[in-house]
Amino acid sequence: MYKIAVIPGDGTGPEVIRESLKVLEAASKKYNFAYESTILDFGGERYLKTGKTLEDKDIEELKGYSAILMGAIGHPEVKPGILETGILLKIRFSLDQYINLRPIRLYKAEFCPLKNKNPEDVDFVVVRENSEGLYKGMGEFRNKGTMDEVAIQISYNTRLGIERCIRYAFEYCRRRNKKNKLTLCGKTNVLTYAWDLWERTFNEIAREYPDINIDYAHVDATSMWFVKNPEWFDVIVTDNMFGDIITDLGAMIQGGMGIAAGGNINPEGVSMFEPIGGSAPKYTGKNVINPLAAICSLSMMLDNLGEREAAEAVEGAVIKVVRTKLKSLSAGKMGYSTQEVGDLVVEYL
Repeated sequence: MYKIAVIPGDGTGPEVIRESLKVLEAASKKYNFAYESTILDFGGERYLKTGKTLEDKDIEELKGYSAILMGAIGHPEVKPGILETGILLKIRFSLDQYINLRPIRLYKAEFCPLKNKNPEDVDFVVVRENSEGLYKGMGEFRNKGTMDEVAIQISYNTRLGIERCIRYAFEYCRRRNKKNKLTLCGKTNVLTYAWDLWERTFNEIAREYPDINIDYAHVDATSMWFVKNPEWFDVIVTDNMFGDIITDLGAMIQGGMGIAAGGNINPEGVSMFEPIGGSAPKYTGKNVINPLAAICSLSMMLDNLGEREAAEAVEGAVIKVVRTKLKSLSAGKMGYSTQEVGDLVVEYL
């Protein structure tokens, strides 16, 4: 019996989560696993009513679940940063979800903005360190409000945090078993302290994985090659900030935010899965948002729980919908409503 915490969130989040839960129910019946889901109201509306984001007791409650499925966080009436810090980052840090996992996979060539690229050319995974770096929130202002003002933002990197992320990436690359190639993406020529530690750790751990080919690319070159030669990549490991940036670029070359799913992983604890496209408030209630990113997040959740046959079947159904039915992956242009796309996935499943 899997206990699933469901956070529909804000904007179009509840609409895409509704379709994900529809697919989850169908998958559980076909692949014979049991679950119970609990809807939690964390998000903008709750904050506007109570002034609260997440309390310590909420975090303790989340620790009792098998996994978390999230819609989106972001409300137009709440100042940017409050919900993101108070909910998303608090969950990630408090539950030690130290891996952000982002598959970049093109399902249909026509939806790729790159010239002459096919599904076999865009099929890689970014493993992003998810708990340190610039996102640690460390720094200070000096002489604030004056012409001598200085803003200091610290990138905080530990050997422990880097090593566990890199080791996860090697293990993931081995389990993926495609090109068996792991690329370290960084900036060793400028950020000499943090990336000296990253590179040394990477090279040391690589000795334990002789079956995995390794290479290194600066983050600017990585961005260039995403566009020019995405087929070069298999698994990429990088830090928090660079991972945040290159995965959005990855989402575009796989067809857009409508298909981009992600996982915040604690391999020894509770992980959270979500579409990365945001709450898209302008589409709220119109039944036009693409739910496939949320459904792909569900597939990732099932894989993480060990239900790999069900996970592959859900992704396979999504691929069939994309290749045979949709005119576009963009909201309002799919040729089907949000609910109809969810129904198609269930039908193909």
